[in-house]
Amino acid sequence: MATRLFLPAPWLTDAYAARRTTGKGPDDLTFRTKPQLAVAILRDLHHEAWLAFKYMVAACLYGNSPEFLEAAEPCGGKISLVSMPSATRCWVQGPVTQPKRYKYTGEARAKRVVCPTEKASLAVAVLAKSIHDGFWYRRKVSEGTKGPIEDECTKRQVRLCQESLPDKTVWLVMKRTLGETPTYSYYISNAPVSTRLRLLVWLSGMRWAIEQCVEETKRELGMDHYEIRKYPGWHHHMLTCMVLPLKTSTIAASLWWVARVQQRNHRAVLSHRKRRHPGP
Repeated sequence: MATRLFLPAPWLTDAYAARRTTGKGPDDLTFRTKPQLAVAILRDLHHEAWLAFKYMVAACLYGNSPEFLEAAEPCGGKISLVSMPSATRCWVQGPVTQPKRYKYTGEARAKRVVCPTEKASLAVAVLAKSIHDGFWYRRKVSEGTKGPIEDECTKRQVRLCQESLPDKTVWLVMKRTLGETPTYSYYISNAPVSTRLRLLVWLSGMRWAIEQCVEETKRELGMDHYEIRKYPGWHHHMLTCMVLPLKTSTIAASLWWVARVQQRNHRAVLSHRKRRHPGP
């Protein structure tokens, strides 16, 4: 099971040391952001190779993390689609760079810069709105609870801008909702040049399916009922909720697991109430 528990930074300070000891937290716990935790999961999956997958999708929080994007690259053969903020900058055609020599504290140095004759990079929001309506294609993104979800979509190969210099070449996938005032969404993908728009649009809709799966897991299996008091308990709870043997389990066995989780949650609630409101 590839899970990591995010802990806010204050929880790892000396002020919370006693609580961490009571909760049986590991001694080597250090603060890590959600993208850093995702990087750890990716590296484990890649090196251990115990979970087979071909595609990977991620929210904008991870698109804002260069560390996460860099970690996604070594996962050989895996196609990723990562949501990006509208301010992400890129070039439609990679700019030419040249060396620039300068001195720093009396020492001669050199760095690469974009040639002054090249066009400036564009924000993806500006690029999307400059594309003619004839190059936007209406596609079914996913199946929603009220029927098919459709958007207008298009893609371009672009060169990302990183610290004012050209970075890697990626697919930029752009979507906009239907109507007079559309809402735009942006994604980058490391998919091969021959990849068709249909696949990238399908991947963009997979996040909705994943969110629905998590929501149902919370509602049906109690994944959001964190009635636990110790660090190992969270991992045990996630294991029960997320690693049910659905491919081999019968309906009766699955219902037994669900009932067991609910019973344990109920006992935890009663125990918690008893400690907070002891009897005479």
